[in-house]
Amino acid sequence: MYTTYHLTSAQEVNTDLLDAIKAAFKSKPITIIVEESDNDFDLTSDMKAVLDERLQEDESTYLIAEDSINQLNKKYCL
Repeated sequence: MYTTYHLTSAQEVNTDLLDAIKAAFKSKPITIIVEESDNDFDLTSDMKAVLDERLQEDESTYLIAEDSINQLNKKYCL
């Protein structure tokens, strides 16, 4: 089993969090990895180019998110 906890600060680590981990994993062995969150996300120039192309598309041909996801699922068997 795999669980991710996202905290806004290390100060949020408390007994409630530890109790939740204990309840989820019971007596199974676990590994706890703590890493600093990197909230910075830089777009590559390729990503920016794709977004710029999308901004130029005719809005009447836009797909709603659900249709887009359905097409991707069908094409890539997700």
